[in-house]
Amino acid sequence: MNWHFPFFLVATVTLPSVCSQFNPLSLEELGSDTGIQVFNQIVKSRPHDNIVVSPHGIASVLGMLQLGADGRTKKQLTTVMRYGVNGVGKVLKKINKAIVSKKNKDIVTVANAVFVKNGFKMEVPFVTRNKDVFQCEVRNANFEDPASACDSINVWVRNETRGMIDNLLSPDLLDGVLTRLVLVNAVYFKGLWKSRFQPENTKKRTFVAADGKSYQVPMLAQLSVFRCGSTSTPSDLWYNFIELPYHGESISMLIALPTESSTPLSAIIPHISTKTIDSWMSTMVPKRVQVILPKFTAVAQTDLKEPLKVLGITDMFDPSKANFAKITRSENLHVSHILQKAKIEVSEDGTKASAATTAILIARSSPPWFIVDRPFLFFIRHNPTGAVLFMGQINKP
Repeated sequence: MNWHFPFFLVATVTLPSVCSQFNPLSLEELGSDTGIQVFNQIVKSRPHDNIVVSPHGIASVLGMLQLGADGRTKKQLTTVMRYGVNGVGKVLKKINKAIVSKKNKDIVTVANAVFVKNGFKMEVPFVTRNKDVFQCEVRNANFEDPASACDSINVWVRNETRGMIDNLLSPDLLDGVLTRLVLVNAVYFKGLWKSRFQPENTKKRTFVAADGKSYQVPMLAQLSVFRCGSTSTPSDLWYNFIELPYHGESISMLIALPTESSTPLSAIIPHISTKTIDSWMSTMVPKRVQVILPKFTAVAQTDLKEPLKVLGITDMFDPSKANFAKITRSENLHVSHILQKAKIEVSEDGTKASAATTAILIARSSPPWFIVDRPFLFFIRHNPTGAVLFMGQINKP
């Protein structure tokens, strides 16, 4: 993860864990759950937009910040996240290793870095714990020249996401006088479908977008055996879900959409958490189904500051209240921006997805047929840990 102070969160990915090697409501799940809650806040304000976030990335950046926080700032972070990074560092490290393991076969990379103002001194435990738990590297940056600092951070993100995410930061987000560090997290995923869609079956079909308008979009199609199911929200709104596994079988894409076309996507979103996703995984049954799915690319840059404030993480953004004494004792730091940029591409062969999150801290101046032809949710989940790497709503492919 990269950190910048001002702390700027560029892109993040979160993992929830369900597997027996970790405890029951595992850390991965708690981490991903925080990201899902953030997603719920974002979609309230942008119900008709395509939104893509990395819950795992969000949890990673918040975890890195938590290691630098103290007092009430730390308490707010641990309350919302529901775990203290220091107490569970070994397990988090294990989870982070599992997510990027070569055993997945599909490619997942997670990179974290802190870009630090030349000459700025950080507390040694903060640096060593971040390196140990989050494999976070420290790099120097010349924030007095915002354009060049910005370039060096953007180049790092571009490299770590194999070119999928560029221009994460713009120079106007950095304060040449006050910026001390920028924290960055980048997540990248590339997967091939276990059962690929044949290009000759891709045809234009009607997709009814969130605004009620119809669009002709290229749709992938295949008849095969997939695990799927349906369930209802507490208010009795039914929705369907399906699992499309990637070829390594440790990562899957899950798709959910309301059963009735008259039910808006926004009606089922508040009901979904990592616990809900776990229940899908245990109740789905294999069926021979004809799957029709839009071919899509979505890119979204999201400001996470307001959603985090709504969840109760407020002090770290307030120059008079933020306490990051475990990063440095020489100055009072606060988070000026926390952003994430994520991109996903879904095609016949598989999926490429990438997210980068950055936080900027600044010093205080003194089926059957399973037809996806309307708005839907998607989740990319690392099954051994339950981590949700990416999630989003697609209102118009």
